[in-house]
Amino acid sequence: MTVRVQQEDFDLGAELLALRQGNPKIGAIASFLGLVRDINEGDSVAGMRLEHYPGMTEKALERIVEQASTRWDIFDALVIHRVGDLKPTDQIVLVAVTGAHRGEAFAACEFIMDYLKTQAPFWKREQTPSGTRWVDARESDEKAAERWGGE
Repeated sequence: MTVRVQQEDFDLGAELLALRQGNPKIGAIASFLGLVRDINEGDSVAGMRLEHYPGMTEKALERIVEQASTRWDIFDALVIHRVGDLKPTDQIVLVAVTGAHRGEAFAACEFIMDYLKTQAPFWKREQTPSGTRWVDARESDEKAAERWGGE
């Protein structure tokens, strides 16, 4: 299980290849790739700055991945989350999960992403035409995380 918080971009194909390489038991990889949008809450977005607490953020992500690995029969998981200044179309997050079958991999991937959106200590500040603003978790993200039960 790998968690990385980094400023640098990542190569989606290379990351997925490395995750599955050498394990013939893998029958499925479920992944989510999040991108920076150019609009949010009806306003255009020129860019975003993501901030975090080094060390604390990685530990929180590791706990989320560990919870997923105890709930579902998965082989491996990868979470890469970027920080720093990002612009629309930039890759922001990758969650990928390997398993023998798609159902376990899909569920674990969705769980990790839902909890990442609501519990991981990241702070997002968008640049809009009217200035900068902090972005809170959406109510829909909170509801998505709630369906997994309390953690």
